Amino acid sequence: MTTLILALAAGAVVGLALGGLGGGGSMLAVPALVYLLGFSPARAATASLLIVAATSLTGLIAHARAGRVRWRTGVLFAAAGLPAAAAAGALSAHLPSALLTAGFAVLAALAAWRMLAPRREVGAGHRSAAGPARSTATGAGLGAVTGLLGVGGGFLAVPALVSVLAFTMAEAVGTSLLVITANSLAALVPRLGATAAVDWGVAAPFTGAAILGAWDGKRLADRLGGRTLQKAFAFALLGVAGLMLVTALH
Repeated sequence: MTTLILALAAGAVVGLALGGLGGGGSMLAVPALVYLLGFSPARAATASLLIVAATSLTGLIAHARAGRVRWRTGVLFAAAGLPAAAAAGALSAHLPSALLTAGFAVLAALAAWRMLAPRREVGAGHRSAAGPARSTATGAGLGAVTGLLGVGGGFLAVPALVSVLAFTMAEAVGTSLLVITANSLAALVPRLGATAAVDWGVAAPFTGAAILGAWDGKRLADRLGGRTLQKAFAFALLGVAGLMLVTALH
């Protein structure tokens, strides 16, 4: 019963992050699975990809109904990351757990820093200078991070879509969910054949709660303001980063 409650609570928080911010949920899903629910880092990454893919798809539908998804550009951006996500997903099964944990801790700290940093307006000159090569490289890098560490990468996708492709913040949040869904599924496929089966007794309620949370995340962000919600998750990520770094070093 305790495990079920923990899975439901953690899933709800992950869903709120993905639905409200277009990213950040997977950065909480992996440590929740490891420290609260007893998963190994490799199994947690696999389960996280499954949870994030299902939840991001739910959030994508909600944002698409509101007209906040730029489909053509999002598909092209996601396509650049699919090969990298699949390759990195296969590679991660052969890396030491401590290395994956340390890498995740660094990434969580980076995500928190990006969330807390003041937003900077990007001038038209800078936006026009960003060509297809930079967009493709950004998409490929995002896919590699997704495959290697089992994260959706929305905290990277949203600022990239704003600064590189000149999306509005609302469009970036909605479109990032399309990118996250595609990358997560691409990274999940090689993992399913190389790691132990997913514990559905934990993953199913976790995913269900996350899906429900994603529907509420968009409304919560509208009510509180996306920036307020973003700061709350950033401080949570700083705590996660510190805990995982200590674990990796011991």
